[in-house]
Amino acid sequence: MSARARRSDLLQKRLEQFTKLLHELGEGDVRALHRTRVASRRLREILPVLQLKADVSSRLSRRLKRVTEELGRVRELDVLLGLVAELRDSGRYDAQALRRVSIALAAEESEARAKLEERLPIDELHRIGRKLEKLGDDLRGRKPSKGWRWAVDARVTRRADTLVHALDAAGPIYLQERLHDVRIALKKFRYALEISGEASGVRLGSDAKALKKAQDILGRLHDVQVLIDRVRQIQPAVALPDLTTWRKMDGLVNALENDCRRLHAKFLQRQGQVRATCERVTRADGGGPAKRAVAS
Repeated sequence: MSARARRSDLLQKRLEQFTKLLHELGEGDVRALHRTRVASRRLREILPVLQLKADVSSRLSRRLKRVTEELGRVRELDVLLGLVAELRDSGRYDAQALRRVSIALAAEESEARAKLEERLPIDELHRIGRKLEKLGDDLRGRKPSKGWRWAVDARVTRRADTLVHALDAAGPIYLQERLHDVRIALKKFRYALEISGEASGVRLGSDAKALKKAQDILGRLHDVQVLIDRVRQIQPAVALPDLTTWRKMDGLVNALENDCRRLHAKFLQRQGQVRATCERVTRADGGGPAKRAVAS
């Protein structure tokens, strides 16, 4: 990719990430499903700054959002099954309770995969890919307006503002829904920074790495929170006379809640770095805010 990437280059890179694993996705590969879903998010982030016709951009964004959501249903269950296996292997959690949870999740995951094939046929993903490929060809033949780079940097600034507001709303208290908002805002901010850095020919530096580490912590926290909710949903299915298993599942929930508190404390230790990056982006002027924020 050139020092200053063209719009078509930025789109093509993300499109290749979206399409290269579609064959494996069709065969049920978990890794392919996750990477295709992440690629759909990155495509959604770049569409608004490509200077497409508003109706074209909006229509493609809706189709990609549906892809993200449909893949997300299966992805979440795959993640939970992997997390349960990890907890079981650690030996620090009750094996009987985890086995109950694993059986229920596996059945749900199998059903979700069957529905995915009906709701999101692989041919639909190929059609979206071809449409985006055509858009990329059109972009190569058109010179961007002078405001293109400004729009990229303005989007980064807006994402930074949204993240700061989410952090302020969450505060230092462990509140599940508000931390979820922070996680989503942080993810979108990272993707916007990636676009701005590539468009400017600037390598992402330590700030971007710090954002990724904070996002990973929040991602793990989210997974454990979702697992807690699933255990609570599964627990009523345990026959009431089986008080031993019921209590073991109670114990599992308590242990997972303690894990969430530790992860939250770990995130709070990194929150200052996240805020500092947002502040550098929002107060920078000239030369592109993202360029100053992430230069190594």
